[in-house]
Amino acid sequence: MEPEKKRKKKQKLSALENASPSLSKMEPETKKKKKKQKLTTSESASPSLAKMEPEEKEINVVNAMNKQSDVAMFLAEKVISAVAKNSNFVFSPASINAVLTMVAASSEEESLRSFIFSILRSSSMDELNAVFREVATVVKSGGPKISAVNGVWMEQSLSLNPSLKDFFENFFKASFAQVDFRFKGEEVRKEVNAWASRHTNDLIQNILPHGSVTSDTDVIYGNALYFKGAWEHTFPKSLTRDEEFHLLNGTSVSVPFMESTRMKYVESYDGFKVLKLPFAQSGDTDRKFSMYFYLPEANDGLDDLVKRMASTSGFLDSHIPSQKVILGKFGIPKFKIEFGFEASKAFSEMKLDSVSLHHKALVEIDEDGAEAAVVTKGGPRGRRTYIKRTYIDFVADHPFVVLIREDYTGTVLFVGQIFDPSKSVST
Repeated sequence: MEPEKKRKKKQKLSALENASPSLSKMEPETKKKKKKQKLTTSESASPSLAKMEPEEKEINVVNAMNKQSDVAMFLAEKVISAVAKNSNFVFSPASINAVLTMVAASSEEESLRSFIFSILRSSSMDELNAVFREVATVVKSGGPKISAVNGVWMEQSLSLNPSLKDFFENFFKASFAQVDFRFKGEEVRKEVNAWASRHTNDLIQNILPHGSVTSDTDVIYGNALYFKGAWEHTFPKSLTRDEEFHLLNGTSVSVPFMESTRMKYVESYDGFKVLKLPFAQSGDTDRKFSMYFYLPEANDGLDDLVKRMASTSGFLDSHIPSQKVILGKFGIPKFKIEFGFEASKAFSEMKLDSVSLHHKALVEIDEDGAEAAVVTKGGPRGRRTYIKRTYIDFVADHPFVVLIREDYTGTVLFVGQIFDPSKSVST
């Protein structure tokens, strides 16, 4: 074996968000040792697999989910500061969480699992599993059209403990295929890309670029998440008109702004405002989805706001508009944003040397609703809606943050920032 073969190769992960496949590729650390270790996990050899049984430890799911809201903004700020400074950006915390949970569940590397626990702020594999189950119930709920699927592609020449295959199929509900990476890596790459496209309504294409799957690849984990929701109250298309959106460089672009005379959930806070736009709901009344817009007062205040959102514990839950208000001036731009990045660069300081994340996401909003795809606690139920008899302006004519979130569990499906709504692709 050549010396360079002995060095630790990267475990590769790919995540797609908003129309999202999240994919994770693993390559052997050494041909002799790590290949079998990572892929022939048994309960006796793999603490992670042994700990997957939910009966072993009772987890406070509410507390676990509360932490995930903070994780979403922590990850967003890390990625933005590394690869999306002052540019359009979107990703899915839920999709990345799913992929990292599957990696932790099957990896025998204690250090890798510890890093994943740290990033996702989980104390154990049991807690990661509890979060995964809760998110799975969110994406199966009624209302908006939501679909989430998992997939695993494993090198066919590697010995496989049937319990590991059963675990992926029964717990993660993942399709499981043994494939020929050694001689047909390019064919497998195309197969995985087709899988991602198929499960994101063709919104995400080519999640794995040419050359990303090689004969050294051992396994690919995949998570695809698709979301399409109609607004609870659609915007009249007759009111949409071109307005100026102010850029950081002092210039502006003319883009279509949606307007409305209806009362909205808007609240002013110290230095920023928040708009909540609920999606129409049907079926499961235990789930409620909304899109949130976080608009800084200053045209150049988005960076500071993102840092504040990421560093303040419980920020999302403590900044939810609870009252409908009578609007003064109101307008939000239509946009379609697609963003792809190698997340390993953003997470490099987290010591995930053996992990390389490839992530791609897309989100689009118009007068009817929002569509998003990736390959990821609101107020109490039964609360009466109050109308605040004050006038508030909300005109998103400068950079802002958007989230798609399930209100009862606090699950953040997508996070994005909009610096220029006239540009649709930033990769």
